[in-house]
Amino acid sequence: METSTAPPGDEGIKTPRRLLPEAREQQIVAKAIEHFTRNGFGGSTRELARQIGVTQPLLYRYFESKEALIERVYNEVFQWRAGWEGQIADRSLPLTERLHAFYLDYSSVILREEWIRLFIFAGLTHEGINKKYLSKLRTKVFLPVLAEVRAEFDIPAPRDAAETDAEIELIWGLHAAIFYIGVRKWIYGLKVPNDLDAVIRRQVDTFLNGAPAAIRALRTRAG
Repeated sequence: METSTAPPGDEGIKTPRRLLPEAREQQIVAKAIEHFTRNGFGGSTRELARQIGVTQPLLYRYFESKEALIERVYNEVFQWRAGWEGQIADRSLPLTERLHAFYLDYSSVILREEWIRLFIFAGLTHEGINKKYLSKLRTKVFLPVLAEVRAEFDIPAPRDAAETDAEIELIWGLHAAIFYIGVRKWIYGLKVPNDLDAVIRRQVDTFLNGAPAAIRALRTRAG
C-alpha cells in the first residue's frame, strides 16, 4: 500500500504519494516554468521555493543553484527540433515548400506563452539565455536559409562580412514578424489572427518575394 509520508525535506511537495527522484525533479521544473513565466527571473531562492511549493533545502537537493534551475528551464522550454536544419537544406523539395514547413513548425514551438514571456524576461535579466539561443538561430537557421535563397535564385555568396550582416538583417525581419505575433498575444493581451498558419505562410512569401532582389542589390554596390 502506497504511503503519503514524505522523506525529510520533501514536506513542501503536496502529493498523495512519494515520487521517484526523476519525477520529483520534473515536478519542480514544471512549477519553476510556471513561476518564471508569470514573475520573471528575479527574487531569492527562498521566495522561489515558496512560490513553486517546495522547501529551500529540497530545491537545492535537485539544483545546486538558482542558475542551474534556470538552465534546466531553458533546456525544457527553448526546444530545438533535431530535423530543422535538414528540412531547410532538403533540395529535393521546392524552397517555398521547405520554408513554409519549417516556419510553421518553428512558430508552433515559439508562439507559446511560456516561450514568449520567458524570452522577454531573459532579455531583461538573464542575457546569457538569449545570447545562447540567438547564436544557435544564426548558425542553424539564418545562415542556412540565406544560403538556400542564394542557391535558388543563383546569387553569389557574400563578398565580405558587411554583405553577410546585411543579408542577416533581411531574415531578422521575417523572424521579428513571427515573434511579434506572440508578443501581441502574450505580452500585450491583444487578439491575433485565428488562422496563424496562413499568416506564417504569407510572412515567408513576403520574405521570398523581397529578399532575393535586396540581396542582388547588395552585390551591385562598389567593392
